[in-house]
Amino acid sequence: MIVEKPRCKTGIDVLDSELNGGIPVGSTILVSGGSGVGKTTLCMQFLCNGVKLGDKGVFFTATETVPKLKKHQNVFDFFDEKLIKSGELSIIDLWSISDRLGLSPERYNLEEANILFEVIRDISKELDAKRLVIDSITSLCYRLQTREMIREFIFKLGSSLAALRCTTLLTSEVPPRVFQYSQYEIEEFIADGIIFLEDVERRGDLIRTFQIVKMRGTSHGRSKFVLNISEKNGIELAPMLKSHV
Repeated sequence: MIVEKPRCKTGIDVLDSELNGGIPVGSTILVSGGSGVGKTTLCMQFLCNGVKLGDKGVFFTATETVPKLKKHQNVFDFFDEKLIKSGELSIIDLWSISDRLGLSPERYNLEEANILFEVIRDISKELDAKRLVIDSITSLCYRLQTREMIREFIFKLGSSLAALRCTTLLTSEVPPRVFQYSQYEIEEFIADGIIFLEDVERRGDLIRTFQIVKMRGTSHGRSKFVLNISEKNGIELAPMLKSHV
């Protein structure tokens, strides 16, 4: 019998419906997909929608500078830089923190990995964040030297944030048209859930698709949806059959 947990609503109606109300609070979710499928947009919309529901959010970027990220997100109606000025949404450059701490710019040893974990945890606690994004966990895992270090880092991060009742999305970069959920093929086994975004070629066009692969702690749909990204609504999901693709 599945014991229903409190829900963290994404604010994306179709997704919340597929999850029977939202992501179980405190879960760590892998958002996997190739380049350009909408991972960053989905995660930022998750945070901004959370602010409207009273949840503070923090976005750790490891792939873009903060100014570049804000510039790209400013085209969407859901994103408002006033949220940053008010302190309800924080955007933090993960590598700037790493550099200030004097950590290796190439590969972390065990001590350095623990230092970065503690900093992410402490920032989340200090900001009272209830939603957190790391974009991308793939870039972070590259600096961890072994599969054991990757496993330990993600497990400790997920456990500590769950204790803070903080729901976490980790973007995972995978090659296009390759059926895998993570670069190092270990992240998906530690995460509580997997949301998989991919491009499907139909009639000469690339169609973005969306699918919930797993979600611990709740029953959920596993249907594949067409994913559209609009400036007005951000992530839009429509059933495959109704999309005529």
